[in-house]
Amino acid sequence: MKADEERAFREFVAAQLVPLRNLAYVTCGDWHMAEDAVATALAKLYPRWRRLDRPDLYAKTMVYRAAIDETRRPWRREQAAGDAMPDVALRDPASLSDEHRHVRAALREVPPRQRAALVLRYYLGLSQEETATVLGCSLGTAKSQVSRGLVRLRDLLAAEQIELSEAEVWGNARA
Repeated sequence: MKADEERAFREFVAAQLVPLRNLAYVTCGDWHMAEDAVATALAKLYPRWRRLDRPDLYAKTMVYRAAIDETRRPWRREQAAGDAMPDVALRDPASLSDEHRHVRAALREVPPRQRAALVLRYYLGLSQEETATVLGCSLGTAKSQVSRGLVRLRDLLAAEQIELSEAEVWGNARA
């Protein structure tokens, strides 16, 4: 890889690392598995870098799939992809509000595919077409996954007697 391509890749990783890690976390529900998924996806993305038209969308697709794969892996692994990644300091979760914890807990109860659709659409702000591309499904399927996920999330929050608007839900889910 040429020096300017490598520099562009490093800038891309610096800019996208946090959103990719958040996507992986919301998909698999564990920070360690999320970091492994992002590391795996970025390691696979590196050799393909110069051929990509939309590296951001491709990276999100790879991270989503890697996060799903991480939940399927057995406990014992020969080599973890995150071993080569530096440790990143995260915010202390003790400072999270009750609503934030309820929203995260409710989001974890949403089925994985619907949860991924919600995160891609509302948390990462992808269009409906981009969401369908990342999920690897038709536009109609992506729309129904988002719709069903929202219904499920609202039902779960209603059971907790938390009435939040969509902006409050997604604003509190980011951390």
